[in-house]
Amino acid sequence: MQKSIVSLRKSPFLAALSTGVLALGLTGTTPGTATADQSTPAPSRLSAGHLQALQRDLGVDPQEAAMLSQQTDAARTLESQARAVAGDAFGGAVFDIETGGLTVAVTDRKAADAVDDLGATTELVERSEDELTDVVTKLNEAEDAADASVTGWYLDPRANGVVVTVLDGGQAAAADLIAQAGVDAEAVTIDEGADRPRTFANTATDIHGGNPYYNPRPDRTYVCSVGFGVEGGYVTAGHCGERGKGAFHNAGLTVRYGKVADADFPGTDMGWVKTTGRWTPTRRVNDYNGGSVTVAGAEEAPVGAAVCRSGQTTGWHCGTIQAKNQTVYVPHTVHGLTRTTVCAEPGDSGGPYLSGDQAQGVTSGGAGNCTSGGTTFFQPLRPIIEKYDLTLLTS
Repeated sequence: MQKSIVSLRKSPFLAALSTGVLALGLTGTTPGTATADQSTPAPSRLSAGHLQALQRDLGVDPQEAAMLSQQTDAARTLESQARAVAGDAFGGAVFDIETGGLTVAVTDRKAADAVDDLGATTELVERSEDELTDVVTKLNEAEDAADASVTGWYLDPRANGVVVTVLDGGQAAAADLIAQAGVDAEAVTIDEGADRPRTFANTATDIHGGNPYYNPRPDRTYVCSVGFGVEGGYVTAGHCGERGKGAFHNAGLTVRYGKVADADFPGTDMGWVKTTGRWTPTRRVNDYNGGSVTVAGAEEAPVGAAVCRSGQTTGWHCGTIQAKNQTVYVPHTVHGLTRTTVCAEPGDSGGPYLSGDQAQGVTSGGAGNCTSGGTTFFQPLRPIIEKYDLTLLTS
C-alpha cells in the first residue's frame, strides 16, 4: 500500500512539554497553561488495582502509570478538538504511549495548521477517515463473498489505510474479497495471523461492571460479565443473551438480576439488561484488586491509548487500542468493533473497557488468552447508548 506523507510538524507547545515530563511528553494541561512541576504526576483518580494492572501489562513503573493516566486524559480531549477543527480533512489520530504525544492525520495544509495550533503533531496523508470508513463499508457489503480464512478488517490510522486480517495462508482469499468489494487495493493491506477470533462467553449485588451474570440456554448455562451501569440496568455484549431471556446473579439461576431488554448480534454486539427493583446498577467497575473505578464519562480514547478491561474470568487487564471500526468473524460477522492488545478469556464477554475513568465499550471477542497474550475487540459504548436510548451512570 502506498502512503503519501507530505510533512511532519510538531507544535512549540508539545515540543516544550516533551523535554520536561519523564520520557513521556504530553501532560494533562491545555495549551497556554503553566505547570509548577511537570516531572511529578498529580495524584491519580484511579484505583490501586487499575494502576497496578497498567504497570503489569504495559511494563511501566508506578510514576509512569500515574503519568500515563493523565496523558491519556489529555489525548482524548485533544483528539476530540482536532476532529472538530479538521472537519472532513480529519484522517485519524494515534497516541504514542512511549512519548505521550498525539499525532493527528489530516489531508490538507489548512487543517494541519488548525490542528497544530491545538498542540498536536500533524501528519499530512492521502486519505481522510471518511474515505477509509467508506472502504470498510464496502468490505462489509461484500462480506458474504469472504472465504472462511478471512477473519475481519479494520481502519488503521497509522498506515492511513484499511487492514484485512486472515488466517495463515489466506492472502489469496483476502485479495478476492478486496476485488469483490471493488475498493482501491492501494488502500488495503493484508495481515496474516494464526488464531481465529471467538466470543468470550463461557459455560458454566449492587451491580458493578465486570461482575459475572448467568444466562440459561437450551444446552447449558453461559456466564458473561456486566458492562456499565445505566439507568434501569446495565449494558453488555449482544451475544451474551437473547431478548426477553433472564439474566441471573448466580450459576444456579435462583437469583435473578432481571431480563435482557434488547440484544443485537451478529452485525453488532450490543445489548442491555433491565434489572428488577431489588438490584441497583452503579457507576462503578470492579478492578479485581479489592477496589473499583468510578466511571466519570464516555469520552472516546484515540488509537494508541492505554485501555483496561474488567471481566469475571480474568479480572483486570490492560493494553492499548490498535484500531477502530474493525469488522471481525467471531464466528459470525460483527462490524464497528475496536481492536486492542488487552487479553481476555471465555466469560469476560460483555465486560467494560475504560480509558482512565472514561467508559469505552464492552468486550466482544478476540484471540489468544491471558497467559500467552492476545488480541481482543470491544463494542464501542456510544452506539449502544444511542441505539437503546440509555443513560450512562457517571460520577
